[in-house]
Amino acid sequence: MTVAQNIGLIQERIAAAAQRAGRRPEGITLMAVSKTFPPELIREAYQAGLRQFGENRVQDFAEKIQSLGDLRDAEWHMIGHLQTNKASKAAELFAAMDAVDSLRLAQKLNDSAQQLGKKLIALIEINVGGETAKSGLSFDAPEFETLLRAAPRLEHLEFRGLMTVPPFFENPQQTRPYFRKLRELRDRIASQKLPKISMDVLSMGMSHDFEIAIEEGSTCVRVGTAIFGGRASR
Repeated sequence: MTVAQNIGLIQERIAAAAQRAGRRPEGITLMAVSKTFPPELIREAYQAGLRQFGENRVQDFAEKIQSLGDLRDAEWHMIGHLQTNKASKAAELFAAMDAVDSLRLAQKLNDSAQQLGKKLIALIEINVGGETAKSGLSFDAPEFETLLRAAPRLEHLEFRGLMTVPPFFENPQQTRPYFRKLRELRDRIASQKLPKISMDVLSMGMSHDFEIAIEEGSTCVRVGTAIFGGRASR
């Protein structure tokens, strides 16, 4: 099947999951996780109507974007863990940072964006499963509250919501409690009406479990292999 055909099937599944949850499919963004995949496949996804793309390596994307610069309205998201020493280059290349996991990184990104005269969309990454091998802030980490309170001082970051990667289970139904936990956290933060903190985006769900994520409130699903096929070599 082609990339466009895969996208069509995924959009049908998104619509069905939204209907089960009493939601509008239009409120759910399909992001193509284009990391490890070549520019020609990304271009196919763009031609099929997708506009948000997720990458996880600064250097890889710096090379890839050279042949994709004509996709003017594509929105490039950094979805992987970002080291602070790469914040400056990432701020230059990307429109959005979906895995902000420390105040120090947020400050670096803010300073870099200020120097570039731009604003960056930012999501705070939450480690819902408490897995030591994964990045992201824990629910009860003091730094999480500190980051939320620091938002008004980070004038070149627009905090729009939360992102997570739950533990992997063969049965995607087992991810449901983790997605629900993030949605409840989002709702709690939104109710506080913190300055410069929007909770419009709940980025959760990937190829294996995005339908469960949608049923639990996801507004953005990040899909790679179900769009592009088997993972390409780096």
